[in-house]
Amino acid sequence: MSASSVDLASLSAQQLSQVKKQLDDELEHLTNSFAQLRAAQAKFRECLRSIATGITPKAADKPILVPLTTSLYVPGTLADKENVIVDVGTGFYVEKSTKDAVKFYENKIGELGTNLKDLESIVQGKSNNLRVVEDVLRQKVITSSAPAASLSKP
Repeated sequence: MSASSVDLASLSAQQLSQVKKQLDDELEHLTNSFAQLRAAQAKFRECLRSIATGITPKAADKPILVPLTTSLYVPGTLADKENVIVDVGTGFYVEKSTKDAVKFYENKIGELGTNLKDLESIVQGKSNNLRVVEDVLRQKVITSSAPAASLSKP
């Protein structure tokens, strides 16, 4: 056994319940983080799609809707089909060529994909730990209620 591992059988039912609650909370947090990373990845994919479909020679003279927020759009026209403004995070925007913007978003999608894989393995490990704790807790409850049940019989 490593220094950080604990023999679950040596813990009381109350201690196991506390460990289970902690694992439940961690899993909930990790699952929320996973969903947020997925949403960010989808947002970057949407940005790539917008560049691919919106920055074309045909779009140069056509009116477009420019998003100010997720639900508010204003009419506009494409002023420069060679460069775009890219949100690089925390409220900072940078002008990039469409080629560099595509690279930027592809890199972001790749980084998030790696983070998602890592997080998925962590979630899987925590889920396995939770199952083990639940099994041990179930056994503790069964064994602690079995003698009490046999004592109550006449």
